[in-house]
Amino acid sequence: MIKVLIAEDHSVVRSGLVELLGVADDIGVAGTATDGREAIELARELGPDVVLMDISMPDVDGIRATGSILEADPEARVVMLTAFSDRDRVVAALDAGAIGYLLKDAEPHEVLDAIRAAARGEAPLAPRAARELLAARSEEQRADLSKREREVLVLVAEGLPNKLIARRLEISEKTVKTHLTSVFQRIGVSDRTQAALWARRHGIGADRDA
Repeated sequence: MIKVLIAEDHSVVRSGLVELLGVADDIGVAGTATDGREAIELARELGPDVVLMDISMPDVDGIRATGSILEADPEARVVMLTAFSDRDRVVAALDAGAIGYLLKDAEPHEVLDAIRAAARGEAPLAPRAARELLAARSEEQRADLSKREREVLVLVAEGLPNKLIARRLEISEKTVKTHLTSVFQRIGVSDRTQAALWARRHGIGADRDA
C-alpha cells in the first residue's frame, strides 16, 4: 500500500483527492494538510511514501514546504499538484526537490499513475511542465556562454571554418580555437557538427545580434 499525504488548502479539492485515492486498491491516504507548515509536520510524523503537494497555500507555500521536507528526509518523494504551469514555479518546485509536477486538470487515472510512479522513484511530469523545464534548462545553458562564444558558435553553425570566423570577428585563429574548446565543454559536445546542431536546436543563431 502506497501511503500518501495530501497537502491542499482548498477543502473541496482536498476532499476530491481523498475520494479519488480511496478507489485505488494500492493507494491509501496517510493524512491531509491544509497548508505547508502542517504538511512539514505531518510528513515528519507520518513518513508517507508520497506527498501530493499544492503550490499556492497560506503561511508556508508548497515550494518552501517541499524544501523543508526534503531537508529533513532526502528520500521523501513530493509530487506537486497545482493549477500553475509557468516556468518559474515548475523550476522552483523541482529545484526544491519535488520528484514530479502535475496539473490540476489531469485526468484521475493520471494522478493515480503519477503517485505510483513517484513511489517507484520515477519522475512524473505533466507535458506542459516538462516543456517549461526543458526550455528553462536550455536558457541556462545559453546564458553560460559569453557573448563572444555565442558569436563563434553562430558562425560554426553557419559552416564557417576557423580562418573565416577569425576574419569575421577580427580575432586570431588561436582565439577562435580557445573559444570553441570552451563552447564544446559548456554545451557537452565533442566536435563542430554536434555544436552546430546544438546551436540550431537552441536557436542560438537568433542571438547573433543581441
